[in-house]
Amino acid sequence: MSWLGEDDLDEFDEFDESSVRTRPNPKANRPRTKRRPAHEDAQIGRVLGVDRGRYNVLMAEDRPDERMVTAVRARELRRSPIVTGDRARVVGDTSGEEGTLARIVGLTERTSLLRRSADDTDQVERVIVANADQMLIVVAAADPEPRARLVDRYLVAALDAGIRPLLVVTKTDLADPAAFLSHFDGLDLTVFTSAHERMPVTEIGAALAGHSTVFVGHSGVGKSTLVNALVPSADRATGHVNEVTGRGRHTSSSTVSLRYVGPGGRGWVIDTPGVRSFGLGHVDPANILAAYTELAAIAEECPRGCTHLPDAADCALNEAAAEGTLNETGRARLESLQRLLQTFGG
Repeated sequence: MSWLGEDDLDEFDEFDESSVRTRPNPKANRPRTKRRPAHEDAQIGRVLGVDRGRYNVLMAEDRPDERMVTAVRARELRRSPIVTGDRARVVGDTSGEEGTLARIVGLTERTSLLRRSADDTDQVERVIVANADQMLIVVAAADPEPRARLVDRYLVAALDAGIRPLLVVTKTDLADPAAFLSHFDGLDLTVFTSAHERMPVTEIGAALAGHSTVFVGHSGVGKSTLVNALVPSADRATGHVNEVTGRGRHTSSSTVSLRYVGPGGRGWVIDTPGVRSFGLGHVDPANILAAYTELAAIAEECPRGCTHLPDAADCALNEAAAEGTLNETGRARLESLQRLLQTFGG
């Protein structure tokens, strides 16, 4: 092309595409983009439960057009856990009619998150429920025998999540729970007692009104029986305790939110499967101390890294107890705190 001049070459450069790099698109579809739709038309609903990848979501809660919608998780949320109690952003067909399917595209900010791990050394957490503000711990006075250490673990998980703990002792017609309850002296804990013929449904119901309460407990302690008494339409399966092993049979196989309606108002009961262990590998011990506000103020004088355990050197809490600065209630509270902190050790 020596016969072309410089000016002529400049004209050809205008149409030269040899330097352009293109990616083949064998499917001849639209190129992928990382931009996600804003879903400004999304509606907010409460996740009540999940069944084989399908989420039951209550839309328009407490409004005349309240309805239940079945939804799936959007692809962009595949790594984000969606649990009972979540407030979900839902798009698609939210009519709730039979055969329709909506899509969860996001979650609102959670106010609390109850978690547990496989064991105390496992940092991988399992999310149990979101946005609960109370935990009702159910334990039997006998059959099966109460396990104070398991209750301690529930308390630690609740305090770490910023959830108010409550305790109900069932089957008090079989054994006196006084010795067991003395284990929790000093802890700011509301306690209910229940017997076969004297179930305090009204008293517990009053505590549930206006709250979202997650029920937890060892298998066989009567948790499902209590849930059915509080929410007659729940129809949660109940079981019995094995006479040989002394263990209860798992009856609730999934976590589900149930609406409580009583004389004191409305609330939510979140029933969970019974567990025999509750790992705390994810818990920050500082959150436990924060729940004891009056002791946390004294602990500000502790050296950095203080464990606040009974054998901790130069611990301001132990010194206050030894010097008599703490009154009887304060000493009981300190013993309660130290017992919970020791829970992390086994």
